[in-house]
Amino acid sequence: MELRHLRYFIAVAEEGSVTIAAEKRLHTAQPSLSRQLRDLESEVGAPLFTRGARGVELTDSGRAFLPHARLAVGEATEAVQAARRAARPTKAVFSVGFLTGQEVDWLPHVTRILRTELPKIEFKVTSMYSPDLAEALQNGEIDLGFLRVEPKTDVVYQVIAKEPIVVILPSDHPLAAEKEIHPKELEGETLVGFSDIASVLREVVEGYLLSNDVALTPSHRVETFSTVLSLVASLRGVALMPAYVEALLPWSVVSRPLKGEPLTIDLAVGYRPDNPSPVLRTFISGLDQLIAAGPAGTRQAR
Repeated sequence: MELRHLRYFIAVAEEGSVTIAAEKRLHTAQPSLSRQLRDLESEVGAPLFTRGARGVELTDSGRAFLPHARLAVGEATEAVQAARRAARPTKAVFSVGFLTGQEVDWLPHVTRILRTELPKIEFKVTSMYSPDLAEALQNGEIDLGFLRVEPKTDVVYQVIAKEPIVVILPSDHPLAAEKEIHPKELEGETLVGFSDIASVLREVVEGYLLSNDVALTPSHRVETFSTVLSLVASLRGVALMPAYVEALLPWSVVSRPLKGEPLTIDLAVGYRPDNPSPVLRTFISGLDQLIAAGPAGTRQAR
């Protein structure tokens, strides 16, 4: 018994017609197909079909035989696929993690630097909070991260950009009429701040307010940028956030730059120096190119 006999049998059983199975499914001559079916029935030792004017129907033996035939053909197909998979060389995996939202600006630069490597690897992209990215780098879960400079002894960083910090406020707030906002003008406003999850950003913002003698304590400390934006709109408050969030702003809030000495926060690429990945080496060799190119787009305060 050969697999082709089983495939022929399944096709005829599903079509209910030797003619249709021969022409539409198997692309063979009807007499040849009928002969193959007779050979199969002879080997099985029982009739599998009853033949009539309207086609063929399975006998009791045929109905018992059909699920086993399907299983055998399916297993044979899977065996071929498994062998082909085993014959293909396993692709190396290279994982890049982005501080949520930063992939919009920086992923095109990463793929440009790695363009010759991408066909040879499995390229994975993820987004997380900065501390989670640093943890993933330290644990070897990702190869490269775009994040803040988090305190991790096994991770090295190279700053690739200094992001401006801007004021986020309701679109109908009185300060929204100004082109720039002096930090002193924020006194008395409801400040939406960040929890310890965004510890680097929190320290930068709070240090800036302290150095400018702005007496402003956050009324809320939240974890995600989307929650910050929601609270700014609902509480009619303000927040200090990196400028890349401007692309995510709903109509109800706007951004304005700070007046005076620019407030910035570092964005860095991080990696473990003991990571042996040749793809990582390729990326590091193109770091100057990435820094020179800068973010993918230039945003204006809204």
